[in-house]
Amino acid sequence: MSSTALSLSARPASHSFSWARFALLGLGTVVAAVAANTLFYFVGSAVVDYDQEFLPLANVSGAIIFTVFPATVAVLLYAGLLRFTRNPVRTFTIISAIVLVVTLIPDVTYIPTVPGSTPAQTAILMMMHVVAASVILRLLTTARKTSV
Repeated sequence: MSSTALSLSARPASHSFSWARFALLGLGTVVAAVAANTLFYFVGSAVVDYDQEFLPLANVSGAIIFTVFPATVAVLLYAGLLRFTRNPVRTFTIISAIVLVVTLIPDVTYIPTVPGSTPAQTAILMMMHVVAASVILRLLTTARKTSV
């Protein structure tokens, strides 16, 4: 009986989950999203002449700050989904798609009214949303499949 109880309670190593490893993954995800958007900011500045009056793209710090916070929230949300849902990848993917669409709404409605805004700069901002969302979604959901 004790061997049966032991075998039922022991989990295979391939299904083990480590919150410490997830914390590192989360930190890496935030750093990767910030790095990707920072790179995209500079690539975009080579293609589009940023107007200094347009504060969202006046310097790279805006891109960094507005990537760190949402990326951190995404990591925390995914951690909660891992803990409390049966299919966290699917749920996170759906939520991410909805959030991405919602975050693009101000870029289409409000950003064009901001002083110094141009359609090209608005497109850069919108692409930065897509870049960050892609990095975050890919890193978090792929790592889960390989047992974080």
